[in-house]
Amino acid sequence: MPFDSERSHSALGRRHLLALGAASLAAHALPAHAGDAWPTRPIRIVAGQAPGSSNDSTARAFADYASQKLGVPVVVENKPGGGGMIAAENVARSAPDGYTLLISLHSQPAQAPALLKKPPIDTDRDLLPIAAMGVGPVVGVVNKDFPARTLEEVIAYSKKKPVNIGNYSIGSGWQLMLAQLAKDTGGQFNVVNYKGTGAMLMDLYAGTIDMGAGSLAGVGAGLDKGAIRPVVITVGERSGRLPGIPRWVDAGFKGPAYEDLAECNMLFAPAGTPPEIARRLADLMVSSVSESPRIKTVREALHEEGPILTGEPLRQFIDRTWPSYRRMTRELNLKVD
Repeated sequence: MPFDSERSHSALGRRHLLALGAASLAAHALPAHAGDAWPTRPIRIVAGQAPGSSNDSTARAFADYASQKLGVPVVVENKPGGGGMIAAENVARSAPDGYTLLISLHSQPAQAPALLKKPPIDTDRDLLPIAAMGVGPVVGVVNKDFPARTLEEVIAYSKKKPVNIGNYSIGSGWQLMLAQLAKDTGGQFNVVNYKGTGAMLMDLYAGTIDMGAGSLAGVGAGLDKGAIRPVVITVGERSGRLPGIPRWVDAGFKGPAYEDLAECNMLFAPAGTPPEIARRLADLMVSSVSESPRIKTVREALHEEGPILTGEPLRQFIDRTWPSYRRMTRELNLKVD
């Protein structure tokens, strides 16, 4: 069926309004012990990205805090690959009892219906979004020996020779931006997909690829050592950590691909998880910002200052960004098996 932006946006809104509002609307109907009985055994958080990513760091910091507050072990298991669907399917098919959770780059479940020929799950129906934490500025970087030192020089180079560019996740906003940039400039960008930022950066440092992108938590060490150089802020605002580095719009690139593809790490539970448990998890994510030294450290490394999104603000974020990801994926004719 052709993608209908308004109808899909509306349907997405209705689904997530029901899901995200359930905690407050239905809690009164639950027995008093429904939330109180949870948890009584270890909780597993499945991270959709490999170690070394903001996704992994966020998952482990939150697990540490949740374990302290809930009084049970909270462990993290990394299941990268498949455009995030290996992790997402593992969680979606688990019992909706609050003991198996997902922390994923939100772009992955957003993309799945448009990017994958046969998505293993329906990410709109099978996952319950609970809370989201931003990743701070996402930075496009080049290897220190790459001859182009600015975004303008990268584009000029790409018109003469292909630029080999690492992508931390199939269907990421970064991949969509590169596809749009190729259309807008005539540049040649060979995208190499990785299962997370860590593996991509190893090849970038070695010069196997020319360019990549990641959060400051991922690329910060390489910037400090001079192994890579920043050329563009792909997501987020200008940062004191990156003086003089332009955003896309500062470099003259405008439109949904350059302005609307925000990224964050989103906490999900299987659909059908009791609303009281979902509410307690959302509250934990919110309180972790002020109470968890480890979460504070992660956010400082990311240079992330935005609020945690839950409830209605989270629904609005999903309704604004997910249809944009899907529309652009179809318009650019991106598809993976």
